[in-house]
Amino acid sequence: MVDLHLHTYYSDGTLSPEALVERAARRGITTIAITDHDGVNGISEALDAGKKYGVKVIPSIELSTGMVNEDQQIYMHILGYHININNEPLKRAVEEIRKKREERNIKLFRTLNKIGFQLDKEDLLQRPEQDYVGKPNFALAMTKRGYINNPKDAFTPGKYLRHPEIRKIHREKIHVKEAISLINGAGGKAVLAHPYKIAFLRCDNEGDYERLERLLDSLQEWGLSGMECYYSTHTPEQAEKLVEIAKRRGLLITSGSDFHGPDFNPALDIGVTGGVF
Repeated sequence: MVDLHLHTYYSDGTLSPEALVERAARRGITTIAITDHDGVNGISEALDAGKKYGVKVIPSIELSTGMVNEDQQIYMHILGYHININNEPLKRAVEEIRKKREERNIKLFRTLNKIGFQLDKEDLLQRPEQDYVGKPNFALAMTKRGYINNPKDAFTPGKYLRHPEIRKIHREKIHVKEAISLINGAGGKAVLAHPYKIAFLRCDNEGDYERLERLLDSLQEWGLSGMECYYSTHTPEQAEKLVEIAKRRGLLITSGSDFHGPDFNPALDIGVTGGVF
């Protein structure tokens, strides 16, 4: 059993790399990928833990990207598997990406305070020496402050982190073509993450699948190798459709939970790659 989409506390997860690997071993998962957002700092620890607990760990990353497609600005995540974590172009790109994220976080922090959610910067830190803050960290902080019952509530449409003022805040993202090139240049394989979460697509009817096909035309031309077909919020029918598309196109088929830690969603755990709503 595998899970190729996991986050540690080196990005916006809540578990250390070792704790994540140990949890995977207890759940009978034999192969995992650490796909922290825009960073690889937890990979070495995870590899050591993999040897300790008998779990194969694939060095990986998840990059947030953007592009203009059919006259629309769209955003998507690209997973990179089997990367060389010491690749210099990738390391430089990650450093620049993190600077942009920090700039975005300052705007998020100020806007949340402005609309009535008083947070201190210390609220956003879940561990000593933490150097990454993502939206899930804001969700955890709001939960600790008592504004919401659990981190999942922070993503309620129209409220909290989905408030109209918050949704106006975007950080500059690298172009998807550049992300794929960085992953391939680091010896990895680039995979499109959770297609049904791309707002541009929706995939509710055949017309939406045609848009996905056209998007994949561009991504494959730029070097995309695979697509995440099995994902925690995909229905069996959705997964089946993506698998059919991937097979026809010669794309690798991957499976991932996108697990960030036990504090976020009691229905989601390592190895759960479908049926969570």
